[in-house]
Amino acid sequence: MDHHTSGQASQPCHTTSFQWLSFAYQSLTEIPYETILMQTDTLEVLDLSYNLLEDPYRNPALLGQLEKLSTLILDSNNYTSHVKFPYMPSVTTVCINKNKINNLPVFVEEIRRKFPNIKILSMMNNEAAPSYFNGGSLTQYKDYRQYVISQMPGLKILDDTEVLEKERAQARKTYRLQQSSHSSRKRKEDSCSKQLLMRKKSNTVIGK
Repeated sequence: MDHHTSGQASQPCHTTSFQWLSFAYQSLTEIPYETILMQTDTLEVLDLSYNLLEDPYRNPALLGQLEKLSTLILDSNNYTSHVKFPYMPSVTTVCINKNKINNLPVFVEEIRRKFPNIKILSMMNNEAAPSYFNGGSLTQYKDYRQYVISQMPGLKILDDTEVLEKERAQARKTYRLQQSSHSSRKRKEDSCSKQLLMRKKSNTVIGK
């Protein structure tokens, strides 16, 4: 018999199963896997916010066993851009506000690959997510949003703001332009390198 309650942690019953577990504000330095992994068949929301969790030694690798987990909350910990998540296609919401994420491309690539069905991502108050609240300019904020949105086509909400279709279209356009610019610059660099090499060979021949 299912005794789960929707939208909040279920009350202990004969099966002691939960849909929602919170370990917030417990000064944890390690993820309490022993307790969490007892709920692999039922757990949908896991809150590990306001603790002392960090990588590389406290990466949440074993959470990949939670096949029904849809929401992972890691706010106010010490995770960096190099955190390594397990592959979790069931997860649609990740909150990792107020951590130590400073490399946006590295972090976004990890999120994109490990949470392929993500719909909601919140990473406010990280260095990699510039905004008015952490000293970022409006231009930096827009650039940040466009980059993240361009990498995650299925994203519906970024931080506290809905992703609009016109914003998504602009993000795709900007990303293509960046790619085109990068490719053009790379071709020019390759061309210059070849010309220099040819000149060196020519000078060598003349010198002989």
